[in-house]
Amino acid sequence: QVELVESGGGLVQAGESLRLSCAVSGGGFSIDAIGWYRQAPGKQRDLVALITNSGRTTYAESVEGRFTISRDSADNTVYLQMGSLKPEDSAVYYCNAEYHAHGSTYHQAYWGEGTQVTVSS
Repeated sequence: QVELVESGGGLVQAGESLRLSCAVSGGGFSIDAIGWYRQAPGKQRDLVALITNSGRTTYAESVEGRFTISRDSADNTVYLQMGSLKPEDSAVYYCNAEYHAHGSTYHQAYWGEGTQVTVSS
């Protein structure tokens, strides 16, 4: 069973930085990719950044050059370093794990509970 614990959200001013963390725990599975998504009130949940098990990264156009996703295999944590934050970056940020159980080719996804990021102007 996959478990995800997000942390690092908070209230910052425009132009400042934050780092979100997604700690992955559990056993009996292999992670295929970890993504950060965000959802603002009244809007759909959108991909912000994703990193695959091979280290390939993908970013939403709106955060390209400002956000960096990375992983620390030693402590099974994925980070989202957010810089030059804008009020429109305000949202609940969710960590998502795409994984498959050992011995299975069936791919599943699991969501964390989210962490609030608020950027004031």
